[in-house]
Formats: sequence, C-alpha cells, structure tokens
Amino acid sequence: MRVDKFLKVSRILKRRTVSKELALNERIEINGKIVKPSHEVKTGDIIGITYGSRHIDVRVLDVKEIRRKAEAGDLYEIVNEYRVEQKEEL
Repeated sequence: MRVDKFLKVSRILKRRTVSKELALNERIEINGKIVKPSHEVKTGDIIGITYGSRHIDVRVLDVKEIRRKAEAGDLYEIVNEYRVEQKEEL
C-alpha cells in the first residue's frame, strides 16, 4: 500500500492529500529514508512523520485496506513522539 494511503487508512493523518503534501515536502521517511507519496509500506517499516512542531515515529504492524475507525489503531504502534524546534526564517 502507498504510504500516503496507509497514513489515511490508519487514521494517523486525517486526509490523504495532507499525507501526500507532507511526503512531497520531504517530511515523511521510512526506515530513515525520505520517501515519495507512492512509496510502498510493508509490515515492520518505521514511518517518521514531521508536521508542524511535532515528530512521530510509528511501526507498521499490518497493512490492510480497512475503513473502520475501531480497527485503524491495530495497523501501527507509536515508537517515538516528540516536539521539533521551529527554525526562524528571515
């Protein structure tokens, strides 16, 4: 499954367009490598997402095209979460 779709299906991000935009802006990485929205996600991958002042690392536990909110949390586990210091632009 594509990373932009996985982030939406798992409800880590609310919209697929948001996950696609984050990937295009080099804010999504899989196993330490910056990826495009079309990159395939596999079980066991670690996905790093930086948005706003927040960074989250999640481990992919399963890849399913489910739609139920109650089952979405079973697709991943949070490995690490922290705040990112914003850089001032001149």
